[in-house]
Amino acid sequence: MSIEDQIRERLDEVLVPGAMRSLVRLNLVRDIKVDGDKASITLASAAISPQSQDWLKAKTDDAVRGLDGISEAAIDFADVGPKEINDVKHVIAIMSGKGGVGKSLVTGLIGLSLARRGYEVGILDADITGPSIPMMFGMGGRPAGSETGILPALSKTGIAIMSINLLLPHEDDAVIWRGPLIGKTITQFWEDVLWGKLDYLLVDLPPGTADAPLTVMQTLPLSGVVIVFTPQDLAAMVVRKAMQMAQKMQVATVGVVENMSYFLLPDSGQRMELFGKSKGQDMAIAAGAPLLAQLPIDPELAQLCDEGSIERYDSEQLSDLGDAFVQSMASRGN
Repeated sequence: MSIEDQIRERLDEVLVPGAMRSLVRLNLVRDIKVDGDKASITLASAAISPQSQDWLKAKTDDAVRGLDGISEAAIDFADVGPKEINDVKHVIAIMSGKGGVGKSLVTGLIGLSLARRGYEVGILDADITGPSIPMMFGMGGRPAGSETGILPALSKTGIAIMSINLLLPHEDDAVIWRGPLIGKTITQFWEDVLWGKLDYLLVDLPPGTADAPLTVMQTLPLSGVVIVFTPQDLAAMVVRKAMQMAQKMQVATVGVVENMSYFLLPDSGQRMELFGKSKGQDMAIAAGAPLLAQLPIDPELAQLCDEGSIERYDSEQLSDLGDAFVQSMASRGN
């Protein structure tokens, strides 16, 4: 291993204050040069406050000086913004034709299943007027950052999350904005938040086909969408509008998820379809994409979400959802 690689390995152990991810995983290491026994390291200043920069200089110096052959280290910060630094492999939007189908829940479950498989995952909560991701993950407090950017909050299992609710004085404050301002905020969450290196950034869209979903499809480099629906005829009809939007915007559908598909009676284990016969296969055919999951109504999951503990949830359906999503992405060459 070269001395430069050894330095990078050491810097992967230096955690950034307020983000609790390393300099390497946030993609803040811009350059490493070694001349004799001197190492010169350039870090990006994006979203890092002056106080944190001083702390990182000291920690980087300690980490590098511990290597054989390095007796001197020069650490500088370059003015580089998050937009230039972020390295996101796949951006996936989670959308629905109407509200109340569990789109945010599915976003959280896909994120959780991917994180458990070792992927670096982020969630951008684009549902500006109805954000629920922070509550689901039990997150509070304002994210750290500086004039040059914002650091996303980190969940208990290491999922990077940005939501308008993390920036409001009180989580139940209403966001009463018109479409252009909502669109601008979503764009800022993409460009001004330091996501760093991610395998997947999941975008939780508001329902429908109006300004916010349009902003995401026109602004973000989407790898695809996942469409969420419930078995009711009305939901199935409206979700076709979301499918048409994705097709018209030339965004691939990774898969569809039928939520609230059934309920298992606790005594007998019998499956009861409370909202009518499943339309999973029909929707998959209409979307030209696989049916990733048929999720049941699960009181345990509902309680965990209310408690902010979705990351404690585990089930066979969750595991199957993760497997199906990864397989669908692989089949598309991603």
